[in-house]
Amino acid sequence: MTPLLWIISASLAGGVLSVLCAALFALSARAHWVGSLVSYAIGALLGAVFLDILPEAMETGSSAAAVSGTVLAGILLFFTLEKLLLWRHCHHDDCEVHEHDTHGRSGTMIMVGDTFHNFVDGVIIAAAFLVDTHLGIVTALAIIAHEIPQEVGDFLILLHSGYSKAQALFVNVLSSLAMLLGGVLAYFFLQFVQSIVPTLLALAAASMIYVAVADLIPGLHKRTQLRDTVQQVALIALGVATIFLIGILVPE
Repeated sequence: MTPLLWIISASLAGGVLSVLCAALFALSARAHWVGSLVSYAIGALLGAVFLDILPEAMETGSSAAAVSGTVLAGILLFFTLEKLLLWRHCHHDDCEVHEHDTHGRSGTMIMVGDTFHNFVDGVIIAAAFLVDTHLGIVTALAIIAHEIPQEVGDFLILLHSGYSKAQALFVNVLSSLAMLLGGVLAYFFLQFVQSIVPTLLALAAASMIYVAVADLIPGLHKRTQLRDTVQQVALIALGVATIFLIGILVPE
């Protein structure tokens, strides 16, 4: 096959297969599991950010300061976007939207970050195939392995945000198609796209940090019993450990 066909095939497989594998677990989870497993999603998100995405952004970026500045700007951007989403529904501080719309916004924000991340993965796949077909295949397999735990977390967050199982699957598949878009664009404009990869990675990291810290973690504080706290900490640690172990077993 030509490099372009390899890129298209690998991008589709990397995006859709990772979503389907994650769906096997996340969409079969019982309703009462979802609230507890959000803790795992928080760990997976923060693990992906600090163990994978930010190190890659700093390695490919012009400087750590530039990447850090982009993350800071991204957090402020997503804060502003949340405010705008609230403003569309309510102009008063005591509006019920402030109380009940948090989970829905979490789902929206996490899909924004996931779409950025998938786009960058497509760029990485394209760059690898343009160097060597074998390298491209290995890179695509590594991306699938890295994506699965993150996609599980995304599914759980969407379910927690009020999405139905069918809606969560549809939104995740749609987001995964950004990998195909990134791969095809990178094939034709790789030199330009490579220059913005660190920025895209930093914005993806900002979105994930903001969702985990601003939207999801506060919800955990509503369960104050010691047993609940121990369970939450253990599941957050498990989410981080999953990302860490996959990074060791399937190095990029």
